[in-house]
Amino acid sequence: MNGCCNDKSCDIEALRHRQSATLKTVLAINAVMFVVELTAGLLAGSLALLADSLDMLGDALVYGFSLYVVARGARMKATAALFKGGIMAAFGIFVLGQAVYKLYVPQVPVFETIGVIGLLALAANSICLLLLWRHRGDDINMHSVWLCSRNDIVANVSVLFAAAGVWATGSGWPDILIGLGIAVLFLRSALQVLRGAFSELRAHPV
Repeated sequence: MNGCCNDKSCDIEALRHRQSATLKTVLAINAVMFVVELTAGLLAGSLALLADSLDMLGDALVYGFSLYVVARGARMKATAALFKGGIMAAFGIFVLGQAVYKLYVPQVPVFETIGVIGLLALAANSICLLLLWRHRGDDINMHSVWLCSRNDIVANVSVLFAAAGVWATGSGWPDILIGLGIAVLFLRSALQVLRGAFSELRAHPV
């Protein structure tokens, strides 16, 4: 039997290979959906879709950075988690700013576009969540990636509620409120990821 398998280094290498393959797949899905949602959000005038598109972009960056640290040590993975938490926080703050802008420049978004693209994004993120499920407990790097994907599902369902609300009321308020809700969700998740990252960095000093 190969010596590396006796000391389990083969098992570790196989795990890293599976993690890398999964991250590449979800990276591609999120990159494509970012373009789709950004375009649809701009055309429909939807804050909820724009917020979700930036979330997709943030996830693509997060997955790319996670892919980089898969084969690296605990401290580098904690640094990656710190980076992810920063992205999530920046995303939440941006959406808050956009919501304030919408209050001063009101617009009724196209609910049909919000609904269709929201369903597409939900399907895409459901696939990502299923792919990441078995890796959620591997390490802090993969756990934070899975956490991002889980939050995406909540955000996608919220976008569908925004579409229904705009349709029912003929107002842009449901879209604005959903955008604010997504911002609060991601700011809370950012705090959770940042706390975990700082804790891991303290446990693995230079």
